[in-house]
Amino acid sequence: MVKSNGSAAHFKAAAMFGILVATVTAGAQSPSHSPSTQGTLGALKTNSTQVGEVESGSPTPLAELIEEAERHNPQILAARHGWKGATQVPSQVSTLPDPEIMVQQFAVGSPRPFAGYTNSDFAYVGFGVSQDLPYPGKLRLRGEVAERDVAIAREHYEAVRRTVIEQVKATYFMLAYERQELEILAHDGKLLEQVAKIAEARYRVGQGNQQDVLKAQLEQTKILRDTATYQQQVGILQAQMRQSLNRPANQPDIVPETLVDTPLNYTVDELLDRARTENPEVLGQSQMVKRNSLAVDLARKDFYPDFSAQYMWQHTASQFRDYYMLTFGVRIPIYRSRRQQPELTQNVEELNRTRREYEAQVQQTFFDLRDQYLEAETAERVLTMYREGLIPQAAGVFNAGLAAYESNREDFETLVTSFLDVLRLDEEYWRTLLDHETALARLERLAGIDLHAKGDGTK
Repeated sequence: MVKSNGSAAHFKAAAMFGILVATVTAGAQSPSHSPSTQGTLGALKTNSTQVGEVESGSPTPLAELIEEAERHNPQILAARHGWKGATQVPSQVSTLPDPEIMVQQFAVGSPRPFAGYTNSDFAYVGFGVSQDLPYPGKLRLRGEVAERDVAIAREHYEAVRRTVIEQVKATYFMLAYERQELEILAHDGKLLEQVAKIAEARYRVGQGNQQDVLKAQLEQTKILRDTATYQQQVGILQAQMRQSLNRPANQPDIVPETLVDTPLNYTVDELLDRARTENPEVLGQSQMVKRNSLAVDLARKDFYPDFSAQYMWQHTASQFRDYYMLTFGVRIPIYRSRRQQPELTQNVEELNRTRREYEAQVQQTFFDLRDQYLEAETAERVLTMYREGLIPQAAGVFNAGLAAYESNREDFETLVTSFLDVLRLDEEYWRTLLDHETALARLERLAGIDLHAKGDGTK
C-alpha cells in the first residue's frame, strides 16, 4: 500500500509539472481574451481550498480509543454491573431459609396474660425455634442454576464488549477512509484546476474551445460536491465515535491514523475452531443449555417433599414440671398433576428450545465467520490488483493522454476521462482497504482474536 501511494504521488507530481509547463507555454503564445468564466474559476479555487481541508492534529491510536471505550462506554459498564450483580445470587439461593424464633404464652381461665400461671400446670411461657429443610439436593441445584446464570451474564458482558469494540474499530476505519478521500479530492481538485488552465490557455490561442473549459469547471464542481458529502459523513462518524466513547459533544474531533493493510495470519479452519471455544454468543448459548438441564433436575426434585423441624421449651410455675416439644413436619406435594408435572414439562421444553438455539447460534456464527473471511481474502487479492496493475496502468494512460493533448493529438474529453479513471481507481483502492479492515474487525469479534494489536495477533 505504501508503494502504491508513492507511485501515485510521483505520477501526480510529474503530471502537475507537465501541466504547469504547458500552461506557461500556452499563456506566452497569446494573451487573448478568456471566456467569461474567470470568475467561476476563481470561486471554484477558493471553495476547493476551503472545502478540501481536513482536520489537523496528532493522530490518536486505535488502541487508546478501545481502552477508553472499555472504561467509559455505558453499554459495557451496564453489562459489567449486571454480571457482577449475578455473582451475588448463588450463595443466596443455596442457603437454608432463615430460622424462625418463637415466644409463646399460654393462659388458663382468663384471656389476661399469665392467668393461671401459678395454679395450673397448663399455663406456661414458651420459647422455640423452627427451621424449614428443603429436600436434600434442592439447594445445591438452585446454586448450580444460579452459577450458570452468572456464566451467561459473563458471556453477555463479553459479547457487548466485543460488539462495542467492533463499532469503535469500524467507525475509526471509516474516519480514516473519509479523511483519505478528502485528501485525494483536495489534491486532485488542484490538479484538475491546472488542467482547466491548460484548456483555457488553449482556448485563448484558438486551439481549443469553450466547451473544454466548461467541462473542466464541471468536473471541479463535482469534486466540490463529493467533498461536501464526505465532510458531512465525517461529522456523523465523529458523533458516533463520541457516543461509543461516552464523550461530551464539545470534545475535539478524533484524528485517525492512515489505513494500513493488516495481514490475516489464520486459516478459516483455525478461526472456526476458535469461534466454537471463544465466541461469547456461542458460549452463552452453551451455558444456557447447561442451566436449563439443571433446571430440569431441579423440577424433578420438586416431586419430593420438603421438611420442617421445630423445638420448643414451655416453662410453667416452679411447682410444675416444664414441657419440651419437638415437632417434625413434611410438606407433601399432592397436586403433582397441576403443579410439579407441568413445571417439569415446561423445563424440558425450555431445554429443548435452548439446544436448538445453541445449534442455530453455532451455524450462524460459522456462516458469519466464513462470509467475513471470504470478504477479507477477496479484498486482499483486489488490493494487490490495484497496487500492481490498475493504478499504475491508469497513471500511464493519463500521462500518455496528457502528452498527446499538449501536442493536439488527443481531445480534451479523452484526457478528462483518463483523469477521472485515476481518481476513481484511487478512491476504489481505499474503499477496498476499508472493507478489508472492517471485515477483519468482524472476524476479531467472532473468533476472539486481535489482528490489529501489536504482537502475534492473538488475544
